[in-house]
Amino acid sequence: MQTLVHQDEPLTRSAFLLAFDLRKQKLVNRGRLGYLLRAAALAELLLAGHLADDAGKARAVSPPKAREGSLHAALWKDVNASRPRSWGRWISKEHAQAFRLVRDDLAAARLIRVERRRILLFPIEHITPRKPYVSRRLTEQVGRALRSGRPVARMDGRVRVLAALSASAGLKTVMPSRGESRLREDRIHHLSTPVEPIATALRKIVEAATGAHTHGGGG
Repeated sequence: MQTLVHQDEPLTRSAFLLAFDLRKQKLVNRGRLGYLLRAAALAELLLAGHLADDAGKARAVSPPKAREGSLHAALWKDVNASRPRSWGRWISKEHAQAFRLVRDDLAAARLIRVERRRILLFPIEHITPRKPYVSRRLTEQVGRALRSGRPVARMDGRVRVLAALSASAGLKTVMPSRGESRLREDRIHHLSTPVEPIATALRKIVEAATGAHTHGGGG
């Protein structure tokens, strides 16, 4: 099957579309999706040579040809204007804004539908995919990357990175159970190799955020 993670399609878009649970008709893990989106943008910048890993810290190398106002452009500008900081710092910073930027990008591309209304005084936002089959096939491809015995080196590079990051974020559409995640640790480690510092930082941030939410009484 032809991959849907095209070379010219940002991984941020694919990661957002991958988070749709089509059976429940909603986004999963919405609270951590911003972290995943920032990690995906950082991974693309790293793999393209626009950023470099400097002893566990992100360092700007060359500006990307990214649209002004996009997540990639905003991230590179922030990294370039700062002293070297950890990948985790850049993943966790302004993650809610990352969600909005990618959401608006997908809406402008007519890949998702965003409906807003109010119930009493509370604003409600409902997001649905315009092309559900894209989310379905992305889920299938990432699921195979995580579960199959196919050698990692023979996999499509972008599917490999998307699988590594979505698993590191514990995205329910591809990693439905904590037990399965533990069973696949070795596989995830091999998938993560090209972006290992980003995947590791993402996993730690999500674990810390989940722990804080649980201990705070949020379940």
